[in-house]
Amino acid sequence: MKNAIVTGGSSGIGLAVAERLRSQGYHVGTVDLTADADDPLSRTADVTDRAQVDSAFAAIREALGPITILVNAAGIDGFNKFTDIDFDEWRRVIDVNLNGVFHTIQAALPDMLDAQWGRIVNISSSSAHSGQPYMAHYVSAKSAVNGLTKSLALELGPRGITVNAVPPGFVDTPMLRNAEGRKRLGGTVDDHIQRTPVRRVGRPDDIAAACAFLISEDAGYITGQILGVNGGRNT
Repeated sequence: MKNAIVTGGSSGIGLAVAERLRSQGYHVGTVDLTADADDPLSRTADVTDRAQVDSAFAAIREALGPITILVNAAGIDGFNKFTDIDFDEWRRVIDVNLNGVFHTIQAALPDMLDAQWGRIVNISSSSAHSGQPYMAHYVSAKSAVNGLTKSLALELGPRGITVNAVPPGFVDTPMLRNAEGRKRLGGTVDDHIQRTPVRRVGRPDDIAAACAFLISEDAGYITGQILGVNGGRNT
């Protein structure tokens, strides 16, 4: 049985990924700022704090055994004019969305290297392809995640570990609805649906399905890829 950790696994895309993997028979631990009290494999950690990450991963590893699957879904958004972003805001968005991925991959890798098998899927963003006004820090971080994905795919492929990224488009999550409420989307969700070829907003399950495929044995020859799940808005 392969064991997985999903960061950001208490809500939105991370929760959907965790539930999908469980439904397919994986043992899944989650790491998030808020743990699920009803889930013994849910741990609290801020992914920007390496000590907290290491502690959470160790607790899940003790319960499950070696961790050979990691999905990085933890993240925060940020909306501000570039000239109004102070360095603390810039650093926080970069820290969660990029440095958090660094910490969790380093924490998970020893088990994968020992097993000579592993799957890493990083959730980035379609904004890394298209850009997005008022989100310079967020787009910068997610673009860097794509670059990290490609570099690690080359480095870890010979060790049996694949590394891929899934950049979602408009996905109906609390983060999206919060942005809509603050009028940061450049229109409503319905406006964006009309600009999406498949004419609907994405669902967390759409992203979870892509992650489940990239984790599967069927995807063993796929690495270093950026698999957009965006309804055709970015091709």
